[in-house]
Amino acid sequence: MTRPLACPARRSARPFPPEVIAAASTLTTPTTPPSDPRPLPPEAPLPSDCCDSGCDPCVHDSYSEELAWYREQLARWLERHPEAAQTPDNRTG
Repeated sequence: MTRPLACPARRSARPFPPEVIAAASTLTTPTTPPSDPRPLPPEAPLPSDCCDSGCDPCVHDSYSEELAWYREQLARWLERHPEAAQTPDNRTG
């Protein structure tokens, strides 16, 4: 998969690209119903993604917002699936 251009105008207004949302819907654990998959963290921008031209918002600003949204969603998911927070092979973000 190729990465999108770093320019904010090329970034989706959604927190995650459609292909990530589609892939997340197929990820389940034995105790997780397919209708409630664990949220996936956003992809961190590469150092080369920032053009250093003062874009508003910068890719780093967008990533920070996406990360905050992910953490909120993960916290809500963990409330619904407390057993997932207690297993050593599941990261809590």
